[in-house]
Amino acid sequence: MTDLSTDPALEGDTALLNGAELYFSHSSAGPHSAAGGQRPTLVFLHGGPGYNSFSFQELFGERLQAAGWPAVYLDQRGCGRSAPLAETEQGEDTLDLDTLVEDVEALRAHLQLDRIVPLGHGFGALIALEYARRYPQHTARVVAVNPWVHFPQLALTLLAEASALKGQPLNDPAGELRAQTPEGEYPAIGAARVQAAFDLLNARDLLNALHFPDPAARMQLEFVDAEGQLTGRAEVGEALVYQGLWEFEYPAFLQEITRPIFVIAGVHDRSAYPEQTDWLQDLGGADLTVLDTGHYPWLDDEDAFAGALEEALTR
Repeated sequence: MTDLSTDPALEGDTALLNGAELYFSHSSAGPHSAAGGQRPTLVFLHGGPGYNSFSFQELFGERLQAAGWPAVYLDQRGCGRSAPLAETEQGEDTLDLDTLVEDVEALRAHLQLDRIVPLGHGFGALIALEYARRYPQHTARVVAVNPWVHFPQLALTLLAEASALKGQPLNDPAGELRAQTPEGEYPAIGAARVQAAFDLLNARDLLNALHFPDPAARMQLEFVDAEGQLTGRAEVGEALVYQGLWEFEYPAFLQEITRPIFVIAGVHDRSAYPEQTDWLQDLGGADLTVLDTGHYPWLDDEDAFAGALEEALTR
């Protein structure tokens, strides 16, 4: 058993979990934890797909610890400091939502934690929500930061933003694709929208425009990533796209989640707010807090994000 309350305050470890070598680090609860009693451990689930947990841990981990929250920072399968995706007889290692959720459950069992708070950011929010649906007995509540849950809609948002940035009218390929798709087959509308968006504007520039209200925040994040010598792994995102991520619609499953859902959204994050967050409010009964920030609220206004997160964790 890994003791999350021992010093040093931050430790990193790699373990074979659910068939993959996964890296995680953990911090003990801070000085305020005793007054509040036993608190569930936060498990941070980064976005991407293909990013890592280092920058959030580096930029906000001390703040969590000082507030008395024990936390675990997981680099998801194939990401960051976890082992690269393995080759199998069937090809590249399977990487889907089921697998990523079971990785979280394997980590919880490995650390012998009774209940956790999945804290998911962007794509990681999808993993957090599905974990809460599948394992309510081990979930105290779920916190989703700028969540992505409806990927065809997200793809349309990307295409609309790319069109606007290039000064072109929106040309959604969905109608033509539906007409061309044989009866009984599913039209890959999300993938077509994303391809059209990236044909107009490369992915990096488009996401930067949607995520960062202040260029300085983008530079700060890049500096932290460089400091940790960590970048996203492109093959992870490619594997998920190949497996049909852009066609995935999660909202119907939100009605099956029995644990409380708290959403923190940045009003300047045009990839998540308001289209994606509306689904969680309408179907998941989520409690929504909107901040004057972008996709990474701890970069734009650390104090406001800290207050919103503390409220989400204690309300």
